[in-house]
Amino acid sequence: MIIDLTDTTSSEIASALLKARRHAGSPAMGMVGTIVVVVDEASHHDAMKAANEAGREHPSRVLVAILRPGRGAPGLDAEVRVGEGIPGEAVLLRLHGELAKVPESVITPLLLPDSPVIVWWPGGGPKVPADDPLGRLGRRRVTDAAATRRASVDFSARAEGYKPGDTDFAWTRLTPWRALMAAALDQYPTKVTGAEVAAAKGNPSADLMAAWLQSRLKVPVEQRNSRGPGVTAVRLFTPSGPIALTRPDGAVATFSVPGQPDRPVALKRRTTSELLSEELRRLDPDDVYAKTLACKVDRDQLPASEKKVDATARKSTAASATAAGKKVVAAQKPADKKSAAAKKTAAKTPAKKTASKKTAAVKKTAAKRTAAKR
Repeated sequence: MIIDLTDTTSSEIASALLKARRHAGSPAMGMVGTIVVVVDEASHHDAMKAANEAGREHPSRVLVAILRPGRGAPGLDAEVRVGEGIPGEAVLLRLHGELAKVPESVITPLLLPDSPVIVWWPGGGPKVPADDPLGRLGRRRVTDAAATRRASVDFSARAEGYKPGDTDFAWTRLTPWRALMAAALDQYPTKVTGAEVAAAKGNPSADLMAAWLQSRLKVPVEQRNSRGPGVTAVRLFTPSGPIALTRPDGAVATFSVPGQPDRPVALKRRTTSELLSEELRRLDPDDVYAKTLACKVDRDQLPASEKKVDATARKSTAASATAAGKKVVAAQKPADKKSAAAKKTAAKTPAKKTASKKTAAVKKTAAKRTAAKR
């Protein structure tokens, strides 16, 4: 059911929501929270679609706010959607004129009572989300640095103004990468001498991955550009060889650990709705993200020479791999010699048997001739 409201108010929108629920035969609300989406006119359709898809796992009231500040008269237009494949409720709000400068006055009366509020800016978001009028309403504030060209500047500002509940999709995209690398060190505990992150140029997730590795491992982390898409490889250098996770095609990765065969791992790039669903699963503060942001700011101030892995670590890794290969070859040589000797013995044995048979036949013939002469 779709209800269009022109030049309306928050109370009329709330009444329309109640009317739509009764018309759909479900007057009771079964939603777990409110998702506030702050977006522009060009991308509101994709944002609403992603929020509704995430709502299949977390039924919510989705409030999409399109801010249109200008010199015109203040006004509010709304479109209420209930049912028709929407797991919760969706309201599209267009705020005009001076009203667009105070969107919290429209959004606050429409929030579900006694439930968490998640504020999401698909287009990047403010530098300090907690200081934004709508950001103050949210228990979680989700931005996306990949949607802007000033990711480094935004991260620096967000690190200084970080408040519990802040997060970014650039960090959410790293969840499977971080899980696999942490599992690798659990299964193969060893000393890490350095790390390397390869990604498309300007990828903000790569910056956060490098900062996370440096903050957790306390080793230099080098970043390299690749053709993408996104992050393509993460390598941890160890005395026994590199622990590597490489994904050149954006779908399937190869997991390599010294002394073990390579394993394929499903590591597909996730959609926006999947990223939003993950953020809706946890509403507590992300302390690891806060520490990673602080480490990234410190990395940005370091000279380029200090953000490179020492050549000694790479050489020791290569030397250890070469030494391991030589040991395998050396272990195979005695076995090869024994097998060659066994083959020669097996080849000589039939020849000896044939020679002995011929000698016996000659002796027998000679004995017969002697007996005949007598």
